[in-house]
Amino acid sequence: MKTRIVIIFVGILALWSMLILRAGYLQFLPNDRLNSLQNRQFQTKVTLQARRGAIVDSNGRDLAMSATAYSLYADPKILENRKMVAKKLAKVLNQNPEAIFAKIKDGNRRFVWIQRMLEQDKADEIKSWNLRGLSFVEEWRRVYPNETLLAQTLGFLGIEGQGLEGLELGYNQLLTGNQKKVMVKRDARGRPLINDGLMFTENPEGSELRLTVDADLQYRLESELVNAVSTFEADHAVGVILDAKTSAVLALASAPSFDVNKAMKSSAEHRRNKIVTDAFEPGSTMKTFVIAAALRDSLIQPNTKFYCEKGSFKVGDRIIREAESKEKFEDLTVAEILAVSSNVGTTKIAFKMGPDRLRQGLLDFGFGQKLGVDLPGEARGMVQALPWRQHLLSNISFGHGISATPLQVANAFAAIANGGVLNTPYIVQSVRDVETGEFTETKVKPIRRVLSAEQAAQMRAMLLGVTTKGGTGGNARVEGFMVGGKTGTAQKVNPNGRGYLKGAYISSFGGFIPANDPKFVIYVAVDSPRKAYYGATVAAPLFSRVASYAVRKEGIAPLQMAEESTNQPKARKALVAEAKPAPKMAIDTALTASDLEKATEVATGETVPNLLNMTTREVLRRVSGQQLKVKFVGQGTVSEVSPSVGSLVPENKEITVIMK
Repeated sequence: MKTRIVIIFVGILALWSMLILRAGYLQFLPNDRLNSLQNRQFQTKVTLQARRGAIVDSNGRDLAMSATAYSLYADPKILENRKMVAKKLAKVLNQNPEAIFAKIKDGNRRFVWIQRMLEQDKADEIKSWNLRGLSFVEEWRRVYPNETLLAQTLGFLGIEGQGLEGLELGYNQLLTGNQKKVMVKRDARGRPLINDGLMFTENPEGSELRLTVDADLQYRLESELVNAVSTFEADHAVGVILDAKTSAVLALASAPSFDVNKAMKSSAEHRRNKIVTDAFEPGSTMKTFVIAAALRDSLIQPNTKFYCEKGSFKVGDRIIREAESKEKFEDLTVAEILAVSSNVGTTKIAFKMGPDRLRQGLLDFGFGQKLGVDLPGEARGMVQALPWRQHLLSNISFGHGISATPLQVANAFAAIANGGVLNTPYIVQSVRDVETGEFTETKVKPIRRVLSAEQAAQMRAMLLGVTTKGGTGGNARVEGFMVGGKTGTAQKVNPNGRGYLKGAYISSFGGFIPANDPKFVIYVAVDSPRKAYYGATVAAPLFSRVASYAVRKEGIAPLQMAEESTNQPKARKALVAEAKPAPKMAIDTALTASDLEKATEVATGETVPNLLNMTTREVLRRVSGQQLKVKFVGQGTVSEVSPSVGSLVPENKEITVIMK
C-alpha cells in the first residue's frame, strides 16, 4: 500500500515537473509558430486608405486638396437615452430626428454610421457632449478651393473616393497612393480596439500633380468665355491656350462650368471636358492647314495666283460660293485667299492637291487621330476615308465634312507657330512622390515634323495678313503686338439627323501671339451664338481679349510699331507679291520667309530706295512694284542698307537690310 502511494506521488511529481518545464519553455523560449497563433488571435490587420495627393497649378497654388473630415458612428448597445441623443444630433446635423433615431433604436446593434464627412466645428460640438456610444473616424474629404476653376479638367470623385472624371480619373492611381496595412489589437470578439475611433491620422499620401496650367490665365479665359456666352446668347463656348513651343496646356475651359465641390448636382453636359471630348466641323480655320499642306508639297507659294470665279464655282451638280454673296473675287494670291477666307480659292488649291495628298496632309497635322494628351476621353475627330468625290474634297478644304476637337486645331496652329513640329500636348508638368520628395518631370514629346522652318515662317506671315486690313481677322488684333491667326464660321451639324441645323453656327478663331516670336497659341469657339455668328465678329474679339491679357501677364514688351500702330491694316499688302492679273490659275512664283532672315521676291527699280528706320512691313510696302530681292537680318527697324541708299541695284537684284 505504502509502495503504491509512493509510486503515485512520484508519477504525479514527474508529471507536474514536465508541465512546469513545458510552461517555462513556452514562456521564455521563442517559438515562431506560437507567436503566429498569438498574433492571429489578438491582433488584426486594418487596411488604411492613403490621403489623396494634391493638384496644384504651375505656380504651386492649390487646385484640389484633401482636408480632414470626421465621420460619426454610434454603438447603440451602449448608447443611453437614444431618443434624446437623436434630437440633439438632428439640431447639429440638420437632419430629421426620426431618421437618426431609426438608425440607433435597435439596442442589439454594435455599429451604425450617423453621418460621413462632418466639418470639424460640428465634430467638436458633438465630442464636447462626452456621450458614451458616439465616436468618430477621421477621414479625408476632397476640396476644390476655387470651386468652378478648371472644373471639367480636374474632374471629381465618387462616394468611395475614386476618381470619376478628368485628372482625378486619369491619375487616380498616383493620386490615391499605396494603401497601408496597420496591425491593431482586437478584443475577445475580434473587433479592432480603436483609440477614440481616430485611426487615420498618419496615413501615407498620394503623389502631388503639378500642372502646366496658370490659375490666373485660366480664370481670365473662363471669365471671357462666360462673357461671350452671355453677350451672344450662345449655348456654350470653349477655349484652350497652349505654349507655342512645347504644346503644354496653359489654360483650357468650357462655359458654362460647374462647382466641382457639388459635381453630382450639375448636369453631365456641363461636366464634360469639351476641349478633348467633342469634335465638330471647324469651318474656315481648316483652310490654314490645307494651304500649309499644299505649301509643304511645293504645289503653291504664297504669291501663287488663282482665279476665284467671281464668287461662284460649279463643282459637279453643285455651286461653291463665298461666305457672302457680295464677295466676287477674281485673281487672288494664296496669301490673299487665306486673308479673305475664299471658299472658291481654297477649293482650287485642294483640287490642285488631290484627295490623296490633302488627306495625308491633314493626318500629318494631327487630325483624325488621338494626340495622346494626358486627359481621359480624348476624341479622334474624323478625316473621312478615300475615295472623296469632288464636292467632298471642296467641302473639306474649307472645314466641312471633317471634324476635329478644339485641342487638335490649337495643336495644329502650334506646329506652325513653333517652326513646323507637331508635339503631343500635355497638362501635367511633374509628379512628386510625397514620401521620397522625388519629381518625375514631363518631357516634350515631338510627334513629327510637318513643315520646314521656312515653310512655317511663310505660313506665319500669311496668317499675319489675316488680321490686317482686308483680312477677316482684324478684330483679333492686339495693340502693340503682331497677331497671326484664322477665323472660322461653320454650320452646325444636326445631331439627330442628316444635314445642318438651320441658323446654327460655330464661330471660332485660332492663332498665336506675338506673331514674330510666338509664345501663346489660342483657340476659342462659340457654339450657336444668336446675336451674331461670324467668327470675325464673335470669336476674333474674344481671342483679342484673352491674348492681350496673356502677353501682358507674361511681361512681353510691345513692339514700337510706329506707323503700324495707327495704319496697321495696310500691312497685309506687304505679305504678297503684286503681279499682273492672270486668267484662271497663275504660274507659281517663289516666296520665302523666316523670322530673322527673310528673302522676299517683289517688284523693283534701278536704285536702292531709302529704307532707313522702317519696319519689316514698311520695307515690303516701299519696294512693292519693283523687281528686287530683299534679305532681312535681325529684328526691329532698319539701321543699315547694303548697298547703300541711292546706289545702283546689283545685277542679282538683291539688297540686304540690317535691322536693330
